Amino acid sequence: MINWKVRFNKENILFIAQVVLSVVAPVLGYFGLQASDLTTWGMVWKTLLDAISNPYVVLIAAVSFFNAITDPTTKGFSDSKTAMTYNVPKRKEIDIKK
Repeated sequence: MINWKVRFNKENILFIAQVVLSVVAPVLGYFGLQASDLTTWGMVWKTLLDAISNPYVVLIAAVSFFNAITDPTTKGFSDSKTAMTYNVPKRKEIDIKK
């Protein structure tokens, strides 16, 4: 199980950006485009429709998305039991020992 509430939290912008880029980057790469090439909404929708209609592009985007959401510190496809109890992303605690 994945704690989607915490992952897609407004305080977790890094994860949201990572997920968006994990899907957008392979699509742009496959079609030989850069983000600066998407200058009109028509071009954005055309690229999206071309991507969705191409099974290979869907596959590479899905693999990239999967890699973005999995937690390599836990076994399998889930968050840790501790992470499942969070309501917001955990903040780093700085432990200074003297």
